[in-house]
Order: sequence, then C-alpha cells, then structure tokens
Amino acid sequence: MNVKTLIPGNYGYFPEKFGEIWNQQIESILAEFSSGVEKVLKPGQDATDLPILYVKKAIAHSFLQTLKEKYNYSFLTDMTAVDEQNDPRFELVFHLMNPETKARIRIKVRLSENEKIGTFIPLWAGANWAEREIYDMFGISFEGHPDLRRILMDVRWEGHPLRKDYPLRGYQVFLNPEPIDPELLK
Repeated sequence: MNVKTLIPGNYGYFPEKFGEIWNQQIESILAEFSSGVEKVLKPGQDATDLPILYVKKAIAHSFLQTLKEKYNYSFLTDMTAVDEQNDPRFELVFHLMNPETKARIRIKVRLSENEKIGTFIPLWAGANWAEREIYDMFGISFEGHPDLRRILMDVRWEGHPLRKDYPLRGYQVFLNPEPIDPELLK
C-alpha cells in the first residue's frame, strides 16, 4: 500500500471532498501570513491526510484566531505534542475542524527545549486540560495558564514520560498515596 493511497474517513475521502476548499484557504492564508508560515504539506502531494501548516511561534495565536474566526475552524478536536529530538525539539499539534463543512486542518508550531508559549485557553476553553496533559507528558509550559500542574502523573513523578529520552523502564514506585493539596479541598 502506498502512503498516498486515499483512505475514507467518517465523512468520505477528505482530499476529494475538501481539496478545492483547502487550496483556496491555504492560498488566502499564505497571502495573509506569508512570513509566518514555515511549511505547507498537502494531501495528494505529500504523505498526509490533511493539510499541515507549520507556523512560527510568534504568530501562532493570531494565526489560530484567524482560522477560528475567518475560516470557521472553531472546533479544537485535539491538541497534543510530539518530541522530534531535533532542534527545535517539540512540535505542538492542533487538529481543527470546521463544524459546518466538516473540513479539518492540522497546525504545527515548533518549540525548542524549555521554550514557553502562551496559553490557548482564550481561543478554546477545551485547551485547558490538553495543555495540562502536554505539560505533564512533555514538559512544555504554557504562560498564562490558570492551573498548570500535572494531570495524569503523580505530583511526585520526576521527568516527562512521552519525551523520547525518557527511559523505557523509568518506573517510579510510590508506597504511599499521592498527598492531597489542601487548596483543592476548599
């Protein structure tokens, strides 16, 4: 099987259904944010199912706000990160959907080790828990996040388990239950 072979999604073959819409939107986006878009991957031309736009950190918030308001990509279906072990080390990944047309798009923002980025909660309230998970698993900090603390791992856990340099057998055993934060009991 070739990686460029079309695979139907829930709404049919994405490239056939949305190819023209994506091409028009990408042209318009590149005209508006030409210096801020580092790279564009398109289905059919590249091994991807959705358009992927690599965006510079400096314009990430305004870029995503434009996608939300102007192109109606108002549904944040997923937000995660990838450890590429290069420089920049991390890719922050946004999966967005237009609820009217069901068109989807993927945005990636590259971040170096220990580099912070502003929170995306003002754009999508649902980014709150996703940002906490990314912080917990990868160690990426979001400035302005109202409650940036571990969400999956014990507060005593050392390191970030989804980093590629984390040991495969990096077990940490705690004989006592996790201490409860008294502030959370109020």
